[in-house]
Amino acid sequence: MKPIKHITAFVKRETVLSIAAVLAIASSFFVTPDAQYINYIDFRTLSLLFCLMAVMAGLRKTGVFSMLAEKMLRRVRGVKSLVFILVMLCFFFSMLITNDVALITFVPFTFTALDMLEEDEKKRLIIPVVVMQTIAANLGSMLTPIGNPQNLYLQGLSGLGLGEFVTLMLPYAAVSFLLLAVWIFFFGGKNEVTVSLTAARLGSKKKIAVCLTAFIICLLTVARVIDYRLTLIIIIALTAATDRKIFADVDYTLLLTFIAFFIFIGNMGRIPAFEQFLQSVITSRECLTAVLSSQVISNVPAALLLSGFTDNFKPLIIGVNIGGLGTLIASMASLISFKLLGHENKSLRGKYMIYFTAANIIFLAALTAVYVCIKP
Repeated sequence: MKPIKHITAFVKRETVLSIAAVLAIASSFFVTPDAQYINYIDFRTLSLLFCLMAVMAGLRKTGVFSMLAEKMLRRVRGVKSLVFILVMLCFFFSMLITNDVALITFVPFTFTALDMLEEDEKKRLIIPVVVMQTIAANLGSMLTPIGNPQNLYLQGLSGLGLGEFVTLMLPYAAVSFLLLAVWIFFFGGKNEVTVSLTAARLGSKKKIAVCLTAFIICLLTVARVIDYRLTLIIIIALTAATDRKIFADVDYTLLLTFIAFFIFIGNMGRIPAFEQFLQSVITSRECLTAVLSSQVISNVPAALLLSGFTDNFKPLIIGVNIGGLGTLIASMASLISFKLLGHENKSLRGKYMIYFTAANIIFLAALTAVYVCIKP
């Protein structure tokens, strides 16, 4: 019975990886494993994901993000400005440190900062602010290739330059910023408040310098200035030399999920009937298909799956990014906020889901309208 319990627990904990693995294994019965399997795997994407996760884990440990957030929060004098900073920290930092890292780093600050308010004001704001932080992280991250895994993958696959990618997503990020600002203006509160936080402890200057250097190397690799294989070697060497524990903080299940989907997509592409069917579904409807698929299987798997059956990447990129809005699983990063709120107060989860769904539908509708007006 214990092995079954362990398997059940793993499937619940890593549902997306489990589904991807089942699909990969099932597809191998239709396409017998052969030498072509190795060609399915995008080693550049995997290497960059590993490097970025290692670098972000290192930077989080140094306390740099916490220090920057606290310095900003100490200047707060009103509830509205407090809410603005909490939400926009997630929006802007997610462009560089990914949406999930932004939420892991800054949502706990929300609970600490809101504790400075009167109890009624805290109760009124905690759900809306965390929901908006989640939306902000998902929308801010769509502006850059390093903001989330699907962007990193699709930017490499499409061949879009760093500037081209940012230009493509800039209108949606700009509208997202305006929508968040409007929400804060009307619902951010008015009371005066001074936030008092415990000073963040910074790691050694040497580690901070190493992490920032490694991050710059990753950015240059995304821009194709440095070969990804050299970057992988450098990041592994720097991590081993400075803090080997960082290797344990890398999300290897995400890497395995990518590999499993690569195998599934590669195999399905070799089955003519399936390839023709999916191409007929997605052709000229890349954005809509991506948005709808993301609601059910999350936007990272949707990007991996659909990218194998179209070469019209711009609407696909837009679709999987705005498709991160909607259901709780549309973006796996959204689950982070939900879990953190649950740890803070389990009784809030029901109301959170209602507010989260309503807000996401509004933002998704607005950004879909933007796409209809300016679609590439």
